[in-house]
Amino acid sequence: MTKPDVSIVIRTLNEERYLPELLSSIASQKSAFSCEVILIDSGSTDNTLTVAKNYNCRILHISREEFSFGRSLNRACEAAQGTYLAFISGHCIPCDHHWLQNLVQPLTQGFVQYCYGRQVGGPQTYWSECQIFAKYFPEESSIPQQGFYCNNANSAIAADTWNRFKFNEELTGLEDMHLAKRLVADQGKVGYAAEASVYHIHHEGWRQVQRRFEREALALQQICPEMILRRRDFLRYFSRGIIRDLVAGLPTTLTPKTFQQIIRYRYHQYAGSYRGNHLHKRMSHELRDSYFYPTPSKGLPLSSRISPE
Repeated sequence: MTKPDVSIVIRTLNEERYLPELLSSIASQKSAFSCEVILIDSGSTDNTLTVAKNYNCRILHISREEFSFGRSLNRACEAAQGTYLAFISGHCIPCDHHWLQNLVQPLTQGFVQYCYGRQVGGPQTYWSECQIFAKYFPEESSIPQQGFYCNNANSAIAADTWNRFKFNEELTGLEDMHLAKRLVADQGKVGYAAEASVYHIHHEGWRQVQRRFEREALALQQICPEMILRRRDFLRYFSRGIIRDLVAGLPTTLTPKTFQQIIRYRYHQYAGSYRGNHLHKRMSHELRDSYFYPTPSKGLPLSSRISPE
């Protein structure tokens, strides 16, 4: 059997809501690359696995006790047969039929060894999160880019590069940046392909938002230990984030509901970042579960606006 050019890896935990649209989009990609789809699941209790079987995905499993973001990706990469490895979140959907081609092509051309694509919010994405997407995923590509920022919700790496570095299995997040930093230190290059865009759709309650930023700040301690978030930084970033969100909304009309969401989102973002920055690196079992297996939100009010910090 001929080996695929690209192995597309999807991490899942109860992703039935958007997985059919994601897999349908993958199947309809207009690309010069042959591909396989590998789904690595960490204990879904909904119809995620049924959906994956209907689309002929290769299904791998990782237990709750073993799970970390890096370990799950390493397991999938070990099983992958492609020359290139593409990663996409189970709640991301490619914006067009050229996503895969645009994401992987910079690797095949030898410009970079690790490439990540643009992310934009969906119709119900929090206004503040849309501004964060706009900051870190601008409209213009940078191949190669300066620095080692990267994001595995929408990325690709050469398989031989992954095999040299592999993802850190102990981090509570940001395994992508950790690998990218080591790659750049070894004279490798990271690129940003704005044309390889996806809708990244979160449905999180406020506690989940805070936990996400907390675990990422905890991971950032190990990647950039020189970064220290002080109380005065919390107040400065919190107020600045609100002001920037309001300025970004001036061309439209921000509703009182959206204004309230801006304040709450930015509070939980920086409260989580502050706590994670000051946590000890060793976690209790309960804290670990709260990061990797958050309690699903119920009745979450969401903004209906989309806007490209």
